[in-house]
Amino acid sequence: MANTQAVTVRRALISVSDKTGLFEFAKFLTVRGVEILSTGGTAHVLRESGIPVAEVTDYTKTPEIMGGRVKTLHPLVHGGILARRDKIEDKTAIDTFGIDTIDLVVVNLYPFEETIAEGRNAAECIENIDIGGPAMIRSAAKNHDWVTVATDPTDYLMIMEELKNFDGKVGFTTRQKLARTAFARTARYDAAINNWFNHQLNEAMPEQIILSAQRREVLRYGENPHQEAAFYLTGVARAGVGSARQVQGKSLSYNNLNDTDAAFEVVAEFDRPAVAIIKHANPCGVALGTTAVEAYNRALSCDRTSAFGGIIAFNRPIDKIAAEAVTKLFSEVVIAPDADPDAQKIFATKKDLRLLLTGTVPRSDQKTMNFRSVAGGLLVQNRDHINTENSSLKVVTKRSPSQSEMKDLLFAFRVAKHVKSNAIVYAKDCATVGIGAGQMSRVDSTRLAAWKARETGTTTGDTCMGPKGTVVASDAFFPFVDGLLAAVEGGARAIIQPGGSIRDEEVIDAADSNGIAMLFTGIRHFRH
Repeated sequence: MANTQAVTVRRALISVSDKTGLFEFAKFLTVRGVEILSTGGTAHVLRESGIPVAEVTDYTKTPEIMGGRVKTLHPLVHGGILARRDKIEDKTAIDTFGIDTIDLVVVNLYPFEETIAEGRNAAECIENIDIGGPAMIRSAAKNHDWVTVATDPTDYLMIMEELKNFDGKVGFTTRQKLARTAFARTARYDAAINNWFNHQLNEAMPEQIILSAQRREVLRYGENPHQEAAFYLTGVARAGVGSARQVQGKSLSYNNLNDTDAAFEVVAEFDRPAVAIIKHANPCGVALGTTAVEAYNRALSCDRTSAFGGIIAFNRPIDKIAAEAVTKLFSEVVIAPDADPDAQKIFATKKDLRLLLTGTVPRSDQKTMNFRSVAGGLLVQNRDHINTENSSLKVVTKRSPSQSEMKDLLFAFRVAKHVKSNAIVYAKDCATVGIGAGQMSRVDSTRLAAWKARETGTTTGDTCMGPKGTVVASDAFFPFVDGLLAAVEGGARAIIQPGGSIRDEEVIDAADSNGIAMLFTGIRHFRH
């Protein structure tokens, strides 16, 4: 039966690599009469600060050996942590072997995660794999009926409040919560080590993947109000919603986070100033420009109606002029590497607008893993990091694209990569003019994109916004000629697609018959 009573803390073992808040916490314990047992480096810091401390080596009568690899792996240490105070056999062992019980274990681990993040060599990474620390943490967490465990400086305040309010005792619920936190910490630590070994072995799809995530916040709800949701951080070093600093605005929703991630990944595709406007995880406008504001205005022109209440992503810092343009339209979120002080002042006038600043833009060619849950498991794949360049293209028609058409084709194909399949993108002058997304039929996507382009041109009175004279990108091959003919009917002059259909020759012949230039990439960009 669990010991649900509050437990008095008389003796603490402290061994930490992160010394944040250590002096204040140790002083608090000392004032309350808690005896402190510690290891070499931590003991030295505490002693230098005037905190009375007994060293583990003096207690165990065994020196640290092997360069500090072995120091706390001793029966007197683990017996003191694991001893059940209500068990006859444990009391007998305590008396027989002269074990002092330990009521509080304060351990944070060697900085393995930080070491690998700094790109240190393998030998340094290996030496920063903690052994004794996880063993003590797990021992204390297992015996939380009697022992309190702290694995992070953020735990100190909770423990101090508990000791203050309950006359030197820690309650069962607090011990239980801290034990849960402790096991989560060792799990994250082991996950980081496992993933580092996977990287060392260069295995694209290793036999085992250990996922670990820390909850950042509980969200109001998920995709719909009846769904519970939260945002967890995995620690993957990729600029985006997980690393961004929210400058202003109310909390982000589940849909906000999902759409903002999609938007920022689009603009990461381009070296030139780029803006993407996203609605329901699909682009409704993407454009390049010489400046941030020019890119924004051109992206907005593609579909002003859908842009209302959307997510706006920049791959360049936002200046005052761009901020003024953005705030003329209601938007949910703006994400960018940075925004200058004048721009931030303008955004501040829109209290509900969320402004996220990331400091940098993610690399579009970075290999990371994507995860999707299915019943009973996970589907895992590398993110779609391939970018099509001129060298990988094959002209399959009699007419070759012009230089300007080639630029637009490459632009449109990169955008199509981020549009839900079946995906069709009409583009002109490195700006989208019509996007067909998520249709069950590719020909329907083609017609939808052309219709949206015509509607935009009619609504704005800008004949240049229509589909005439555009290029078209398709995320996958045209299985029949009807999709290509729909693009021709829509006004396309050049087409880029992966190729690979058994009817490729029929599609090529149809393109030649209509004077269309067509490129095959050999690369498909399905986004289901």
